[in-house]
Amino acid sequence: MVEFRLLGPVALLSEGRPVDLGPAKQRTVLAALLVDVGRPVAAETLIDRVWDDAPPSKARDVLYAHIARIRRVLASVGGEKHGEGHVQERNEPEVLRHSGGYVLQTDPDTVDLHRFRELTGRARTVSGPDEDQAQRLRDALDLWRGMALAGLPGTWASRVRDGLEQQRLGTAARWARVETELGQYAAVIDRLCHLVAHNPCSEALVGELMRALYLDGRAAESLELYARTRGHLAEELGTGPGPELRGIHEAVLCGTLDRPAAPVTSTPAPVQLVDPPPVPGRRVPAQLPSDVPAFTGRTAELAALTRYLTERDSSEGPTPTVVVSAVSGTAGVGKTALAVRWAHQVRDAFPDGQLYVNLRGYDAERPVEPANALAAFLSALGVAGQEMPLEVDDRAARYRTELSGRRLLVVLDNASSVAQVRPLLPGTPSCAVLVTSRDSLAGLVALHGARRLDLELLPPDDALALLRTLVGPRVDAEPEAATVLAEQCGRLPLALRVAAELAVSRPDTALPELVAELADHRRRLEMLEAGGDPQAAVRAVFSWSYERLPETAARAFRLLGLHPGPDFDMYAAAALTGETPERARPALDVLARAHLIQRTRPGRYAMHDLLRAYALWQADNQDHRAGRKAALTSLFDYCLAASAEAMNTLYPAERHRRPKVAPPEAVLPEFNSPEEARTWLDGERHALVLVCAHAAGGSSPEHAIRLAATLYAYLDNGGYVGQALAVHTHALNAARSIRDTAGEAGALAQLGIVYWQMGEYPGALDHLDRALALFHEIGDRVGEARTVGNLGVVSQQMGRHEPAMRHHERALAVFRDLGDRVGEANTLANLGAVMTSLGRNDDAVGHLQRALAVFRELGHDGGEATALTNLGEAYAGQGHPGPSATHYRQALAIFRRIGERYGEVCALNGLAEAERLAGAPGPSVEHHTAALSLASETGERSEQARAHTGLGHAARAQGDPTRARDHWNQALTLYMELDAREAYDVRGCLDELAAADEDPQS
Repeated sequence: MVEFRLLGPVALLSEGRPVDLGPAKQRTVLAALLVDVGRPVAAETLIDRVWDDAPPSKARDVLYAHIARIRRVLASVGGEKHGEGHVQERNEPEVLRHSGGYVLQTDPDTVDLHRFRELTGRARTVSGPDEDQAQRLRDALDLWRGMALAGLPGTWASRVRDGLEQQRLGTAARWARVETELGQYAAVIDRLCHLVAHNPCSEALVGELMRALYLDGRAAESLELYARTRGHLAEELGTGPGPELRGIHEAVLCGTLDRPAAPVTSTPAPVQLVDPPPVPGRRVPAQLPSDVPAFTGRTAELAALTRYLTERDSSEGPTPTVVVSAVSGTAGVGKTALAVRWAHQVRDAFPDGQLYVNLRGYDAERPVEPANALAAFLSALGVAGQEMPLEVDDRAARYRTELSGRRLLVVLDNASSVAQVRPLLPGTPSCAVLVTSRDSLAGLVALHGARRLDLELLPPDDALALLRTLVGPRVDAEPEAATVLAEQCGRLPLALRVAAELAVSRPDTALPELVAELADHRRRLEMLEAGGDPQAAVRAVFSWSYERLPETAARAFRLLGLHPGPDFDMYAAAALTGETPERARPALDVLARAHLIQRTRPGRYAMHDLLRAYALWQADNQDHRAGRKAALTSLFDYCLAASAEAMNTLYPAERHRRPKVAPPEAVLPEFNSPEEARTWLDGERHALVLVCAHAAGGSSPEHAIRLAATLYAYLDNGGYVGQALAVHTHALNAARSIRDTAGEAGALAQLGIVYWQMGEYPGALDHLDRALALFHEIGDRVGEARTVGNLGVVSQQMGRHEPAMRHHERALAVFRDLGDRVGEANTLANLGAVMTSLGRNDDAVGHLQRALAVFRELGHDGGEATALTNLGEAYAGQGHPGPSATHYRQALAIFRRIGERYGEVCALNGLAEAERLAGAPGPSVEHHTAALSLASETGERSEQARAHTGLGHAARAQGDPTRARDHWNQALTLYMELDAREAYDVRGCLDELAAADEDPQS
């Protein structure tokens, strides 16, 4: 028997034994299918559910890998097959492809979530309190083993978890009402005490528990529960109990709650809804600052802090001396606000009081000494002045003595170091400590068992919600400007509040105008100040962290602000600072601990906009202009040289086609394999695009021109069309700004290929023609030959085969004359493709086999895969689907190994066509579908149309004319947009389909 569990940790049980479901992302894929069991879930929907707004670069491939592993898991738990002659009722779960997505087929009763919904639905069909109704609701609640989807990350899981929790609480309230009407008070009290403890603001649950307590003869506890709930509602929601709960309260006070006619007697179970009262004579400090107004978001973080507390309380092992939650994060991210909000939420759990101190570890004022903090705490605990020990160690000992046996919360805000915190830690397990700091306080974790919670920027929705609360209707009236404003503030709560105050103080200024004013990073820092208050001045807040840095780290911080990319690695940091990577690492570690930079993933760091603006402001004031320019030049030299080294490793046969780059002073990463080189390029791609833009903007146009030419093959073959367009446009502008004709010709030629890949054929021809004229003007024969060959590629794509042949033959002659064997092999492969299109398949095979031999001799993997692809097409044209499929598979393997996504799309479509020719419609559909997905991702419209065409043929062969017509219509639209000759072929397919509809006998 197979059982799926979602109402708790996601699990699969086979014959009662748990089955390993793999990592969290894979469990999320399974959960995303199980929530909609039996219904198709689109691949895009699954990707959104699993990865939110940050899917991996090949999300569909990763998703398919997870699906494949889930299928293997499900197959391993399927039922035994019956012997020959027996018909098996197969009911084991399986994942099937369906309409661009997947569906998990299994009996819904094997999924606890659907069993829960089925039981609660059946309970609604029973009128009036009934034991059967109570049993169904009881069975539904018993399916829960904790928080739904426990352990799954992501927004979707959190949203589903919250919704299911509300369903659970609603079901619990319904069950409690039925059980109370049946007189089962003890059962209601036992279950609801636990639920109310974790959901103190659920008025429905509280009302049912109050009713059960009163009817069980415990009116005092019922009234106590009401008072406690009223306090929770006031603190957390800023409101009082609703009319229904107030009505129950009044009925308890008046003794008028209805009692069932024949209650079932029960023995009252001991219930402890509140902690024991404080010891008489002890002072109960209540030092928490007032709660933060308009506190927004941080639900997960608040829950995590509560979880740390409850895990400490429920731990079966030895209780640590003290449990500390160290909340760390950058300046202005809201650490204090979170700590104060959480402390107010849980203060009832600490009846002996709450101690609070702002240690001012990063303030402009002198940090609070531990001795002074201890003196303040001891005084709050009732220790008289004459009894106050003089030495810090003696004060710490007296402090621990005073806290012994008490249940008390200690909040240590803005700590600068472990040394400042250590004397303030209690020695009793009944106390809890919450520490906030901009430092990660690693020693507190290692030596004192702290649980660290790193506080990130507010999510975009929460940042907007905070602005909406503070600014008012203008946010919803101008949502786009409000979104930009939130990002300009780095989604930092402090900066958002300051910006909101600025907006409120200028009611006649439209938000878009304010956003425009804040666009200048340096001016943004000046504007984001609130009336000169040093606590609210963003620049001042950052300075409190910056001024504590050692000089090496401070200089690194200033120079890192110059980096134009979204993130950087240790080598880029070393290039900027003029250090070796080994010497740069300690400064990065210091900055990361101070939360002035953030580790985004292993080996990479980022700095959000406000901190970057502050770093630039500091650099303007402390570093000479020449020094800043030298640092940027060093960074650009490094980026160019590292890119060249990676490209030489990835495409060694085309080294002669790229600009020559002198070794830089900075240390370069080592690339020991093409895989390592591609991994580096993938990781640096976004940063390199922005470096190119920054360099082209005036600081170093030569770097932009050479960097674009260096990255050409990587961006082209990888299908990064949008980024290629940006990079080569920057290079073109840079070349024109310094009148570099060769650079302009190269950029035009590269843009011609980008326009071709985008399906903008007229634009491609225009750029290539202008490049050809410039190459001819400066006498660059290699540039001329490559451009003429590319004109042939575009002409072929447009169905102009004779002009394409002439272009390739002209290019071939020049490459042979120059001895450029890569150019010769490329042109032979292109000639073979044109001959295939003309039906000259025998001639095509001869050209392609010669090209393949040269590519293999040169070790040119990309060229080899291209020649194999073209051979696959030629063999298909000869009517040989077997050799065609073989060559396509070989090409596909190489393209995937070297990461060339455009080639992968072409090979997938070709393989699908060969399989259809061989009479294998199933694999054909699968490969066309994969090609369509990847082509949509890379923007290859011609290959999208090709995939739709093939899927239309497959659908018609499978007897589904409706689906065939849909695919062919989409293909026709794309081909017409591209002005491609294939549009006529697809139109013919649609005409045949229409004729068949009119004459079904045909």
